Amino acid sequence: MDMNRVKQIVSSPADIPVYYNGVSVWIDGYDEEKQTATVHLRDGRLHERRDVPVSELTEERE
Repeated sequence: MDMNRVKQIVSSPADIPVYYNGVSVWIDGYDEEKQTATVHLRDGRLHERRDVPVSELTEERE
């Protein structure tokens, strides 16, 4: 995925499925300079946030 798509997903009112290593995640925010996104698992574990490379996010389950 690229940074422009991450921005579109974050600003979209739609529920767009995003995956990190095959696991469904929510994108909480992003850092354009570092090319990372802050994500948490969709299973509700909000406390388990992590910064991941945008390039490792996908819209399809791997």
